[in-house]
Amino acid sequence: MQELKQIAPDRLAVSPHRLFNNQWLLLAAGDLSIGRWNAMTISWGSLGTMWGLPFAQVVVRPQRYTHEFMEKFDSFTLCVFPRASRAALEVMGSRSGRQGCKAQAAGLTPVAAAQVAAPAFAEAELILECRKLFMQSMTPAALLDERARRCYPQADYHDMYFGEIVNIRGIPAYESVL
Repeated sequence: MQELKQIAPDRLAVSPHRLFNNQWLLLAAGDLSIGRWNAMTISWGSLGTMWGLPFAQVVVRPQRYTHEFMEKFDSFTLCVFPRASRAALEVMGSRSGRQGCKAQAAGLTPVAAAQVAAPAFAEAELILECRKLFMQSMTPAALLDERARRCYPQADYHDMYFGEIVNIRGIPAYESVL
């Protein structure tokens, strides 16, 4: 387990596009203390400011097992891992938690987050803890660009969740010195 330090939201130093598109994240929702949670690899989302709050936005298709936990629980975490964990993230993104503990199969260790019920992971180098603020289902009419519409050939639209980032812990490389 790496030693992570607290990082203030205005000191978080990441390139959101690189983080989501190239590095991937692990989204976890549920309540670790009662053993009701699931996690999945994501590569779509955003980070920023909304309603004057630091936020993370993620999308989850309703057929994904993690969707159940996003709907029933009020928090989620986003964990970033070193490149050496890529194979573990592939397992987490390609298997369903309905068939068993994929975190164990991936060699990842769920641990308690500091401020939310959703789990974090011991192997993570950056952990964003979020409380849900907003949810909306995507609709075909809302997709204004053909490039976005092409991502849904089976009309399996995502649900979109905004979460206030209430805690950030990471290795020093994720903290801005400015």
